Amino acid sequence: MTEAEFQNLLQRYLDNQCTAQERALVERWYERLDEPTGIHLQSQNQEAVEDAIWQRLRGEMVPEPASGRVVQHPASFWKTAPVKWIAALLVLGVALRFLLPATKLPDFLGSTPAPATAWTLRTNQTQQIQRFALPDNSQITLHPGSSLRYQTAFSGPKREVYLQGEAFFKVSKNKRRPFLVLTKQVVTTVLGTSFRVKAYAGSSEASVAVREGKVAVQKRDEAQLDATPTHPAAAGVLLLPNEQVVYSVASRHLKKQLVTKPALLLPQSFEFEERPVPEVLAALEKAYGVDIVYDEAKLAGCTVSISFTNESLFEKLGLLCKSLGATYTLSDAQIRFNSKGCQLNQAK
Repeated sequence: MTEAEFQNLLQRYLDNQCTAQERALVERWYERLDEPTGIHLQSQNQEAVEDAIWQRLRGEMVPEPASGRVVQHPASFWKTAPVKWIAALLVLGVALRFLLPATKLPDFLGSTPAPATAWTLRTNQTQQIQRFALPDNSQITLHPGSSLRYQTAFSGPKREVYLQGEAFFKVSKNKRRPFLVLTKQVVTTVLGTSFRVKAYAGSSEASVAVREGKVAVQKRDEAQLDATPTHPAAAGVLLLPNEQVVYSVASRHLKKQLVTKPALLLPQSFEFEERPVPEVLAALEKAYGVDIVYDEAKLAGCTVSISFTNESLFEKLGLLCKSLGATYTLSDAQIRFNSKGCQLNQAK
């Protein structure tokens, strides 16, 4: 393939006028840019070219965050591109010709059609959890009675896996290729993070709980598959660490809430000697990444001496409430700390 032919191929791809085989060829080139053998353009053009192809893969117009202006569709952008873009494509053609043996192009740019996508089905029929890695080195913990189907070699703009049962995912980060976990009930999309999905066949509920990073969850039958945590779907739910969403099969509703046992995200000292109560609550918020709502006026001037060790978040809150005569409730993903003031504390 000459530089002119590849230039024309990219133009047809961005204009959505190429064949399925040609589209697969361009996307295989794009997918392998992160590999050591990937062929890159000159540094000043590489990012913009990748972005143009990524936007074409997403198939949508993207508003600029700062101005709200709609960015021109990549196809028309390419047609009106200045001379430097043509030069960039010529650089790519020259790289193909001179950086590789003249008698053989790389396999992914050859004329041989790409093989049909192969899938692997992993089923845990034991009584123990199983750990294994996916082709992108994402780490999976598969629970007993669960199964995961995934591409033997990930291809295309997304990394998709299909789960029945329960699994914990630690996903390798790739901002250009979102990772999707599809179950019968929900679709979970990440760019790279760790989270748990629980969706057993016949269960009345499905849940997704986040340990690290940011996760977008949607109902499966209404899912917008090109949505990501960076550009979430309007009908989806965005989760942060220690948050989860529970999907009810009966009501077909996604309910966001805190996980049953929030993990300590930022270890720190919990020794407080006559410190303002809001300071204690702020320390808990920071350590567990949660949102605690309270009436500032009622806690004004309230102090407490208290020490926490290895208690869970809710146990710590219980001890604090006991010392102040207060209570707390959970509302979606928030904690509401309810206090009538410092009467009990002052009486002592």
